[in-house]
Amino acid sequence: MIDQGGAVGAIDLSAETETGSPTGAAIELTGVNKSFGSTRILEDIALSVPAGSRTVVVGSSGSGKTTLLRLISGFELPDSGTITVLGRTVAGPGVAVAAHRRGIGFVAQDGALFPHLTVGQNIAFGLGPALRGGTRRQRARAVSELLEMVSLKHDFAERRPDELSGGQQQRVALARALARRPRVMLLDEPFSALDAGLRAATRDIVADTLERAGITTVLVTHDQAEAMSFAHQLAVLRDGNLCQVGPPREVYWRPVDLFTARFLGDAVVLPATIGDGFAVCALGTVAVAPTSLRGDACIMLRPEQIVVDECEPGVTDAAASVSCTGQVEAVDFYGPEVQLAVRLFSGGAAAPASAQSSGGTLVHVRQHGAIGTAVGSRVTLAARGTATAFAARP
Repeated sequence: MIDQGGAVGAIDLSAETETGSPTGAAIELTGVNKSFGSTRILEDIALSVPAGSRTVVVGSSGSGKTTLLRLISGFELPDSGTITVLGRTVAGPGVAVAAHRRGIGFVAQDGALFPHLTVGQNIAFGLGPALRGGTRRQRARAVSELLEMVSLKHDFAERRPDELSGGQQQRVALARALARRPRVMLLDEPFSALDAGLRAATRDIVADTLERAGITTVLVTHDQAEAMSFAHQLAVLRDGNLCQVGPPREVYWRPVDLFTARFLGDAVVLPATIGDGFAVCALGTVAVAPTSLRGDACIMLRPEQIVVDECEPGVTDAAASVSCTGQVEAVDFYGPEVQLAVRLFSGGAAAPASAQSSGGTLVHVRQHGAIGTAVGSRVTLAARGTATAFAARP
C-alpha cells in the first residue's frame, strides 16, 4: 500500500542519485545508429526523456522498439551516437558503461524469472544490500509489500515461476525490478499477457507507483490505447526512424504524416481541396488546422469527429441543412459503441438507389448508442472540430 510519502512500507522506492534528484532530461539519445550485419535497425535517433516522466515508444513489429530499450539499458551498444543517463554518458565514442552499472531496471517481455527460485526468492534477489542482509522477517515483509504493489497476494512468495500464469510472471518480474530502486525503468510490453481488466488496473498501479517514486520510465508497447493512456510523451518509430515525438493528445490529433495518423488509431482520410482555414471534400466544407497547404491535398479526421444522424423520410439535404448524406453498408458492434461503414452520395436523401450506390466515398465512423446502426439506413453526416491536412493524396 502506497503511503503519502511515496514509500511502500519498508521499501523506499525513491530514486537514488549521487547528486540529488535529477532535473531536466533523465535520458538523452543523440545521433544513435544501430545495425545487425547489413540490416539497419535504428537510424539517427534523437530522443529526450524528461526526468520522472513516462515515455512510451510505439511502432510496428521490426521497427526497432526493443533494440532501443536494449541500447539504453546497456545490453547492446550503438554503432555511433551517444546515450546519456541522468547526466552521465553511458555509451558513445570510447565509453561503454556496463548494464549493471547504469542504475536501470529492465522488465522483458517474458519476465526472465529464475526458474529454480521461488517467487519470494526472485523478488528478494533485487532487494538492496540493507534488506538483503537483514533479518528473514524484514525480507519477507519487503517481498510481501512488493507483491501487493503488483496486485499479487503474499502467499505467492512460496510458489515457483512454473506455477504462475504468464501475466503473474510478468508482475513478479516487475516487482523484482522495482525492488532495486532503479532511477530509470525500462518496460518491454510488461502488460501484454494480462487480461483486459487486470491489465488496465495493473497499468494504473504501476504508473502511480513509478510516478510517486520519481522513476523515469520508458515503455514499449503495441497497444495504442495503452500507449496514450500511460504516456506523458509518445514516440512513434517507423523502420528505425522516429516519425514524431510529443504529448499523446498532440500526436493523436495532429500527426505529422499519414503513417502516424493511421498507426495511432482509425483515421478517415479523404481527398480535399484546401483553402484558407477550410477544406472541401466528400463531407462538404470542413474546418482544418492551420496549414500552408492550398489546392489539391487530403485531410484526416478521427471517426469520433463525424456525427451520424438518421435521415427523416422525405426530408432532403437542403431542407435539413446537413453536410452530406450516405447509406450504411456495414455495422461492427463493440458494446457501448458501433463502427459504421457509410457510403456517401451526392443526390440527397431522396436520391435513387442507383445514384446512392454508384461508387461514392466509403467512410468509417464511430458512434455511441444505436443511431443509424441498421444496414441500409440512410444517414446524414457532419464533421465537428478541425481536420489535419496532408500534401499526399490518400
